[in-house]
Amino acid sequence: MAEENKFFRLEIITPDRNFYEGEASMVEFTSVNGEMGVYKHHIPLTTVLAPGIVTITEAEGQKEAAIHAGFVEILPDKVTFLAEIAEWPEEIDVARAEAARARAEERLHNHAAEIDVARAEIALKKALVRINIKQ
Repeated sequence: MAEENKFFRLEIITPDRNFYEGEASMVEFTSVNGEMGVYKHHIPLTTVLAPGIVTITEAEGQKEAAIHAGFVEILPDKVTFLAEIAEWPEEIDVARAEAARARAEERLHNHAAEIDVARAEIALKKALVRINIKQ
């Protein structure tokens, strides 16, 4: 008996490009409900992305990217990310991410009533994801 194909179709789409299209045996990412890992034949599910690192397991090995917001549709044989921003590690400017982290931390530390704390926290999380994937 032949071994069943364990790969599923994976697409990561952003407003400005088709970031990734390929076959994966697993994808790991952060949703607003926590860390998720998806294999072929997963139950159908739609979830909201949280800023984090997506790990794609292909036949050749693993790839990582930073994903910052959006939605994921999981079907038994296909997973589609509709992401606000997706970046490969080599596309990230660490100095810019460090500056963004410093600005967000300053806003949170010295926040006045007019500062949107939730927005500053999201900016901080995005900066930390960019910094972490480069390490």
